[in-house]
Amino acid sequence: MNSELLTQQVSVFLENKSGRLAEVCQSLGESGINIRALCIADTSDFGILRLIVDKPEEAVTVLEERGFSVGSTGVLALRIPDVPGGLGGVLLHLEARGINVEYMYAFFITVEGDAVVLFKVDDAVLDKTVEVLRENNIVALPATEVYGL
Repeated sequence: MNSELLTQQVSVFLENKSGRLAEVCQSLGESGINIRALCIADTSDFGILRLIVDKPEEAVTVLEERGFSVGSTGVLALRIPDVPGGLGGVLLHLEARGINVEYMYAFFITVEGDAVVLFKVDDAVLDKTVEVLRENNIVALPATEVYGL
């Protein structure tokens, strides 16, 4: 797998209580780390905050030093035509080859008129996923470009 296409996502396990999300964001801001995209999935007791930041390794260190349970994983940042059906078309290509998207969320900005959507697929099908993307002219942004958005 071409690792330059994997953007490092920072994942933070959060107790579902007032102020925890603000504490993460403030800690990153105080350290000069810019949040580019995020999503949070929660239950009544805890949540998982997924972040794309401009300095992922530093973010992990900062948050661990502040006592948070943190990890990182590679995700694909895909340029999706920002038109009705654009995302559906990409998903159909993946589904046709048996590739399941575990989760996804969108970036805050567009690139040359295209939306940027982050996709997590099982590591076991990563090479196959990249092959499907290339066959269908779907652009996966290199991590270095994503961090600079």
